[in-house]
Amino acid sequence: MKQIYLDHAATSPMHPQAAEVFAKALSEHYGNPSSIHQTGRDARRVLDEARHTLAVSIHADDNEIIFTSGGTEADNLAIFGTASAKEGRHIITTQAEHHAVLHACEELAKQGYDVTYLPVDETGRVKPEDVKQALRDDTILVTVMLANNEIGTIQPIAEIGELLKGTNVTFHTDAVQAYGLLPIDVDELNVDLLSVSAHKVNGPKGIGFLYQRKNTALKPLMYGGEQERKRRAGTENVPAIQAFASAVKIAQETMEDKRQAFTEFKEIFRAEFKENGIDFKENGTDQLPHIFNVSLDGIDIESFLVNLDLSGISASSGSACTAGSIDPSHVLVAMYGQNAAELRNSIRFSFGIGLTATDITQAAGKTAQITKRLAQK
Repeated sequence: MKQIYLDHAATSPMHPQAAEVFAKALSEHYGNPSSIHQTGRDARRVLDEARHTLAVSIHADDNEIIFTSGGTEADNLAIFGTASAKEGRHIITTQAEHHAVLHACEELAKQGYDVTYLPVDETGRVKPEDVKQALRDDTILVTVMLANNEIGTIQPIAEIGELLKGTNVTFHTDAVQAYGLLPIDVDELNVDLLSVSAHKVNGPKGIGFLYQRKNTALKPLMYGGEQERKRRAGTENVPAIQAFASAVKIAQETMEDKRQAFTEFKEIFRAEFKENGIDFKENGTDQLPHIFNVSLDGIDIESFLVNLDLSGISASSGSACTAGSIDPSHVLVAMYGQNAAELRNSIRFSFGIGLTATDITQAAGKTAQITKRLAQK
């Protein structure tokens, strides 16, 4: 039985070209980029070329890119690095952020910082006016994700950035889920810090970057060597970085083709559900093209995911699995409240490379049949 992987928002398989680059670099570019001999200079050249590729992808300068171990470290560097570098004890975020942001803010709250968690509406969007009203004289950081990883809702980042212009507030956005699927220009978004992870764009796991706008205050989290202009100590992972850049080039070149394909995939799911008389509701609005989060009436997500897996379909609830149970998604709680049916019957399908319309038709058909069977119990 062919497994149909529909969980690309969780992680994506490496693109074959990126994997080839990665394997080749492991043996060819083994030098330390900080070394002054020829082997080290070769590694430095590869590093610089990759940094340029990534900078161009978001319309930034090369020296504004800080390599990290992934999105979580990039988020933590943005949040803790800003808190350590600036005077003031107030931070603004939303209730629907990724846990890499929420848990970092919770830790700062334990250290005496005051964190405002803004609500989102039933579409998952935060209101820019709520950000404006929450600002205080001691606000040092606003952190709002570019697009939600569970429901795909795109946030009004440019509007928030515009209202923060002229203030002393640092603006960070977690762009991990949106990167490679939406055009990103850091100047149009008016952001000071932006987080990215490679494994969401068919690159290797364990590598990412933080964009830091020039003159934005930020203290490092780690101390050691002087890598990354003293902003992130540790010898750079040159093979992963080169493969990251390779994956990004492909993602940039295929962005429109992916948008069209993924839009078609969503339509296939909708048509299959309607044809089978499935009562469904889509969660989120103004979404990323690859995320289809849907509430299916009459099902329980735990048994539903098991049945999907047994049928060869890999999908996700978008929730945290702990001790054999599935906790309600904090994103859906923020949208609908603690007692909403959507907390127990919502599933996320997310698309990526290697999928065809035939795969999606098969997956949608199986999903509809499982839904009808479970809803009758």
